[in-house]
Amino acid sequence: MEFGLDILAILFVVALVAGFIDAIAGGGGLITIPSLLMTGIPPAVALGTNKLQACGGSFSASLYFLRKRAVNFSEVWLILLMIFFGSVAGTILIQLIDASVIKKILPFLILAIGVYFLVTPKLGDEDRKQRLSYPVFAFCIGTLMGFYDGFFGPGTGSIMSLACVTLLGFNLAKATAHAKVMNFTSNLASLILFLIGGQILWTVGLAMMAGQFIGANLGAKMVMTKGKTLIRPMVVVMSFIMTIKMAFDQGWFNF
Repeated sequence: MEFGLDILAILFVVALVAGFIDAIAGGGGLITIPSLLMTGIPPAVALGTNKLQACGGSFSASLYFLRKRAVNFSEVWLILLMIFFGSVAGTILIQLIDASVIKKILPFLILAIGVYFLVTPKLGDEDRKQRLSYPVFAFCIGTLMGFYDGFFGPGTGSIMSLACVTLLGFNLAKATAHAKVMNFTSNLASLILFLIGGQILWTVGLAMMAGQFIGANLGAKMVMTKGKTLIRPMVVVMSFIMTIKMAFDQGWFNF
């Protein structure tokens, strides 16, 4: 498939906005995947192309957080490794079975995350007691999060942030930084399999990757400067938007 410069420019802007939002609160896929599908790209190719452009955004934000030392790679390398393996397993499995059960459960999970952040206004204000060691978190939680992102994906950033806050005791800004590095890891693993399967539209993917890179970098800077005053409301709002979007897609509002 070939697209004109006008379509590529629109997708570039879409990716830029999505990258900015995703770096702060997650949910960027809610913007990019429908946009790709609206151009007439087949669903499998749209998902593969989305992973390519998402890697641009998550890499940009991750690089910024690592350079600012908001993430200590030597502490979390095992978590990232298990997320990578989990994502590989999830991406392989989604091609073999029906994900309809996950789709039905997911709106309730994302809604619960939004409500949780809404009713606990002091959650993540500062570092708290760590409930799980890094190795236990890596094998028990990291693997599951990677598997989910490879298997299905929507809301992964919000889930990762919540896990970092509640189980590793991170403050909200630190959790957001770590979640983005984790998300890049799972995106990369999934992208490799889509590359092998040839399910990527390169012209579109690279144009959107450029937009994602810029938007995510801007979003990451906002995380470091605005912290919880920006992250919490955006997480809540994006969680509710994701819930409504997924419920609508499943026909909950068809009367």
